[in-house]
Amino acid sequence: MEAILAAAANIFDPSTLLVLAIGTVVGLFVGALPGLSSTMGVALCIPITFGMDPANALVLLGAIYTSSVFGGSITAILLRTPGTDASIATTFDGYPMAQRGEGAQAIGMALVASLIGGVFSVCVLLFVAPPLSRLALLFGPQEYVYLTIFGMISILGVSGGNPTKAFISAALGLLLATVGFDLFTGYPRLTFGQDELFEGVPLLPALIGIFSVSQAISLCTGEADIGAGNMIKTKGRTLPAWSVIRRCGRTLFKSSLIGSAIGILPGAGTSVAAFISYDEARRRSKTPEAFGKGEIEGVAAPEAANNAVTGGSLVPALTLGIPGNAVTAVFIGGLTIHGLVPGPRLFTDHAEIVYTLILSLFLANLAFAALGLFAAPWVARVVKVPSAVLGPTIIVFSVIGSYALRNSLFDVWLVLGFGVLGYFMERWRIPGAPLVIALVLGPILETNLRRSLQISGGDWMIFFTSPLSYAIMALIVLTLAYPIFARRQQKKREQAAS
Repeated sequence: MEAILAAAANIFDPSTLLVLAIGTVVGLFVGALPGLSSTMGVALCIPITFGMDPANALVLLGAIYTSSVFGGSITAILLRTPGTDASIATTFDGYPMAQRGEGAQAIGMALVASLIGGVFSVCVLLFVAPPLSRLALLFGPQEYVYLTIFGMISILGVSGGNPTKAFISAALGLLLATVGFDLFTGYPRLTFGQDELFEGVPLLPALIGIFSVSQAISLCTGEADIGAGNMIKTKGRTLPAWSVIRRCGRTLFKSSLIGSAIGILPGAGTSVAAFISYDEARRRSKTPEAFGKGEIEGVAAPEAANNAVTGGSLVPALTLGIPGNAVTAVFIGGLTIHGLVPGPRLFTDHAEIVYTLILSLFLANLAFAALGLFAAPWVARVVKVPSAVLGPTIIVFSVIGSYALRNSLFDVWLVLGFGVLGYFMERWRIPGAPLVIALVLGPILETNLRRSLQISGGDWMIFFTSPLSYAIMALIVLTLAYPIFARRQQKKREQAAS
């Protein structure tokens, strides 16, 4: 309780409020720019936090994360150009509403749904994370091995429908995770005589290269042109009437619950939550035929879900050190740069900082709601920024940010190298998120695997002696079995329909 009170006092410090406001504005614009993403926004801003207080640094990153998810809905509704993949489902009914002249109402519902989903997920984070962190103290190295494998298996959730390419990406990430000194023998591995690689592949250059520079290259080559034609003008009131909100109440609650639950599962993400919630809302609706033609409930469902993922995805990241998605993988990088090690001890050793982050997410949701209410039409105009200007600007900031980490030109070359790698991965439809998640989880897996075998004297039966291990094994089996079950159910429905 003392930590929460101290965190509440930190939140209302003028410098913290200023950082929160800046993060909210940056997140809105990053989210609204097609081709950019929450992951890229957080990764680009990590270098800016080097000289900041750790609490304020996390507040900035958290505000960018939450507001960027909502920012994507503005251009999705007004331009049928989703700023992020989380807002793809919002275009299904948001854009038809805008075509009818109801763009303001659609943005208003997206704003209300995002606020409800975001606040709901922060409540989940506040009440679920602390007891989960206490439970995590019971985890030994063998349990962490299974937990890391669970996170790796869940990469299927970010595979974009192609698990083979996801595993290729993850395998490359695991290979890169072996670079550097062997922690148990002190022998350098795959460093090729480069002193800068003795501590392993730096996470930040990899993140900035894969998620930022690769997109900047696409913008420079014209492959990710963000021009989107004429913006539909909005008219009428923005905030939906209370009767409309009440009609969508069940959908808002259910979508917030779905989004938070999916966020907690490692590997799933905002787009998965948005599509599942949209489909559930349509299936349970009394007028499913209205969906896709401008049904306001079709805007409420995905927006509540994708914003609910934000708080949920931070639960495994903060308590177990397991990234829930690509954004939280970047977030873990931000934590470690400031000397904060994600895991169960984070809530005891740095409780005040963690609760400052959690409480700031409440304010961040209120801030993007207030700002979005008045600034949505203006934010939508950022798509008019020429790609020829935006791409080089991103590369410049990426180079500066990577150099600032260790004042090393080697890191700059790493960023550019990972940028080229990410560009070709994007062209070949190989997702970058599994690579980053594997790069984060690889050292955890190796360290705990070897530590377990040291404890047992090389006896592999140590992995079959703990009830917690069996529980996580069951989760792994369910994770592997669910896609097979879902495909069979889909085939049955298709056969019944034909």
